[in-house]
Amino acid sequence: MNVLVVNAGSSSIKLRLLDDRDTTLAAEDLPDVDHLSAGALPAALGRITAVAPVTAVGHRIVHGGAEYTGPVAVDEAVTARLRDLTDLAPLHQPKSLAALDAVTAALPEIPAVACFDTAFHATIPVPARSYAVPREWQLRYGVRKYGFHGLSHAYCAARTAELLQRTRLRLVSCHLGAGASLAAVVDGRCVDTTMGFTPLDGLIMATRSGSV
Repeated sequence: MNVLVVNAGSSSIKLRLLDDRDTTLAAEDLPDVDHLSAGALPAALGRITAVAPVTAVGHRIVHGGAEYTGPVAVDEAVTARLRDLTDLAPLHQPKSLAALDAVTAALPEIPAVACFDTAFHATIPVPARSYAVPREWQLRYGVRKYGFHGLSHAYCAARTAELLQRTRLRLVSCHLGAGASLAAVVDGRCVDTTMGFTPLDGLIMATRSGSV
């Protein structure tokens, strides 16, 4: 199986074609999501598929809300629900969905799976993810700490455990890029993180003020 991984971040799009041993078969980087409309993405996909056929596509999606706590096969209902979450991640969600639409249009017969940055943080205990706001806000509007960069933090935690050959670890993982966040991880499970209700919260970032 060859999986095309699509990572549409806040400042770039990264495409990687991996085989079932996680070997990188092809790689393409686009400097900005605006290149989706300029034809650069179809050209990049053409170069990738010339190397090896794509069996499935995995999309990094920033916000999965409280509903999606693991990977999910993409269909129209899932896409519609993800669009509903745009207000909670206005810098990222439109770019993720634009990449999803563009790749699906170019590879319509290839199954797509959405993987969520919020999913890793679903294990944060209720006291740590709750804000001091009326409970009605939590129930009606979903006001809670979601956390982001979860795919990165999950990889860091798993890779650290692998390199140290230890299964029980208490660590702080750091995702430092145009967006930045920290996560507290105990034995592979996230227990707290700096980003909260939206990806604007937490550390100071390239285009985000962080906590005010």
